[in-house]
Formats: sequence, C-alpha cells, structure tokens
Amino acid sequence: MSDAARFDVAIVGAGMAGASLASALARHVRVLVLEAESQPGFHATGRSAAFWSETYGGPGVQPLTTASGPMLRTGGFLDPLGSLHLGEAPDRPKAGALLSAFAGRPVELTPVNPASLIPGLRPTWSVGVLEPSCAYIDVAALHAHYLQDGRRHGVKLVTGARLERASRTHGIWQVETSAGRYTAAILVNAAGAWADPVAAAAGVRPLGIRPYRRTMVQVRVDPPVPADLPHVVDLSGNFYFKPEAGGRLWVTPHDETLSAPCDAAPEEIDVALAIHRLERVVEWRVLAVERRWAGLRSFAADRLPVYGFDPAAPGFFWCAGQGGFGIQTAPAASMLAAALLLGRPCELAQVDADRYSPARFDAMASPSA
Repeated sequence: MSDAARFDVAIVGAGMAGASLASALARHVRVLVLEAESQPGFHATGRSAAFWSETYGGPGVQPLTTASGPMLRTGGFLDPLGSLHLGEAPDRPKAGALLSAFAGRPVELTPVNPASLIPGLRPTWSVGVLEPSCAYIDVAALHAHYLQDGRRHGVKLVTGARLERASRTHGIWQVETSAGRYTAAILVNAAGAWADPVAAAAGVRPLGIRPYRRTMVQVRVDPPVPADLPHVVDLSGNFYFKPEAGGRLWVTPHDETLSAPCDAAPEEIDVALAIHRLERVVEWRVLAVERRWAGLRSFAADRLPVYGFDPAAPGFFWCAGQGGFGIQTAPAASMLAAALLLGRPCELAQVDADRYSPARFDAMASPSA
C-alpha cells in the first residue's frame, strides 16, 4: 500500500458533520474523508429545513447551538427570521413548560399574541411564545465553507467510497471501500443515518442510532406569505412552517417515521397531512405544491448527539446522532469533537463533553444506572 493511502484520521461521511470535523482537524493531522455518494451532502445536509433555533433539540442541545451562533453570524451564514411557538388554549401549559425549560439560559423567549405576527391566523390559535434569535441558515454555503477550508489545509476527499469493512491491527485501521483501501490511526463514524451500519462494518458495537423520515413541502398560497413571517412551530409538535423567497412557504407535518438508511422520498400521505395541518392554522388557500422532499434525521435513544471515542473499540470515534440539529450546531460540535479526538481541552466552557460521550450508553445499560 502506498504512503498516499495512509492518514492519521479517516472520516466516514462528508455531510456537515464529517466536513466540519475535517476542517477543524486539518491544521493538526492528515485527514481523509470517505463519502459513499458521488457528491458530499447528498442526504440529510442537502435536505435541511435551513433554520437555526436555540430551542430546537431541547435544553440538552442548546449549549451547542448557542455556542455556534457567534461563529455563524461572523461568517455571514445567518439571516434574521424569528420563531413563533404556537398553540391553542389547551397548549398553554406547554408554553409554560417551554419557558421553564429555558429559564436561566441565554435564550430570549417572550409570550406574545400570535395573531399580531400571522395574518389570517385562525382564532383558536391564541397561545404564542416568540424566540426572536431564530435565523435562516445558509446550509449550502456553510457546507461548502467547511469542504473548501479542509481542502485548503490538505484534507483528501474521496467520493463514491462506500465503506465495505474496516479492521484494526497493531493500532492501525485497515479501511476497505468501493474506491480502494486506506489506513488510518483513527476511524471516525460521521455517517449520519448509516452510523450503526458503519460501526458494524468496523466490528464495533452499534449504539442504537436510528434514522427517521421527515417530509418537507414547498407550497404557493393565497394571499402570498408575508416577507416578515417568522418560522412557526407547533407547541404540540405537529407541524412547523417558514417563509421562503418569492412568497413561498415550507411546511412539514413534523413526521418522524422510523426508516432504514436510504435515499429518503416523501410519502403522499405525509404531503397531504402537511397541507391539512397548515390549513387548520391559517385561512390561506394552498394554490400549488411546488416541491416535496424527505430526509432522514438520526437519533440515539436519549436524542442527544454522540461525540467521542468508543470505550470498547480503541481508535474508533463517534460523530453521529445529530438528529435535525446537526447543521445549526456544526461550528461548536466540530470544535468539541476535534478537541476530544486530539486529546486537547475544549475552549467551549458552556459545553459539557461528558453529556455527549458514547460511554453514557454503558451507564444506561448498567443495573445501577
């Protein structure tokens, strides 16, 4: 095997997780990124709903999201949007629970009259909590930034390189892919929906990271969507929608359907459900469904991401389970993961690395836990 095939770190997956980690590592070690598809970001990264919200993912994810905010703003990746958490009268306790969950955290949440923010809102929707910091995020530009930065600092990206198997001998991973064989001291699992299959292919115990399908629909409505409409999310978790350029609207029924890892496609019933739930909220008329797509969001059992070395598999590093919040947390998450991988202190004082460690699953399984 030639020296060109030898690396310090091999990352499986060139989506946002793999690309951002490669960028963070590239100044310190030789990095290889292996992508199964013909282009990076084909799956979850390329199908994101493209917003940054400090409440999305809950209090366990919020420190990573908040820490990522300044980096994203400085880079020009965020634009103002705002988010309205919306409910009917029976949902008032849920609004109170949201306010309580983030009390004392650096997230501004304010009770509001939702009718003042959504023209044509049906009168039963009377409960609202405004999250003004929510923003659009330019996912494509952010992903391209990480790929370009990595390439500039020597990262080698190989596409069409599906992992077939990997084994570790004398402290070195032998990695076999559909594009060739490589060696690396550390193997990183940043494979998104394929995280558990990648672990299995490397002889590592899977952690139970499961992919779920989420459907998005772009519609044209009458009257056109106001340009200043915020992102609107149901307090009961049954929908969210957000304005897009040209008076369009992106809406989801907030579906979460367990799926095998695949090239996800929308189901007609979920498209219809998205429209039905939108029409329950506003008096707008849906004129046309212009686009529909689906992506996979992958979660561990506790719905927190997984960053760190596997306690039972030396040299195997997890960077997975980011659910729907992997884009918005990428700057901080990649800093954290790089520090853990390199054995260096993490500069993010507000982030508790142990909370995201793969070792937590051993504690969950123990009788004394």
